[in-house]
Amino acid sequence: MEKLSKELIGASSIPIILSILSKNESYGYEIIQNVKEISNGKIEYGDGTLYPVLHKLEKKELIESYWKMGESGRKRKYYKISNKGKKQLLSEKENWTIINQIISKLWKIEPSLT
Repeated sequence: MEKLSKELIGASSIPIILSILSKNESYGYEIIQNVKEISNGKIEYGDGTLYPVLHKLEKKELIESYWKMGESGRKRKYYKISNKGKKQLLSEKENWTIINQIISKLWKIEPSLT
């Protein structure tokens, strides 16, 4: 199974994380597992990939964090999307829809690459 390029993963991290958090609050490891499952293993965030993005989103006030005792009895830092983050997610969806339409048009008119 071929993994996606680091550049594409990096560019899609913000809309992916905001989308996950728009469904439910979550903690780091759970987000990593969710992304892996949704992408069928094509995207595997490590701690060094995920946490800098979470900190960036928190600094921009797109998400909020708080500590909570998990089911295992361990204290975990949970993240949830803010109202500002929900607005940003709508903008991200519009941007990615436009990019997808452009690429789809280009690939429809190109001769087969196989």
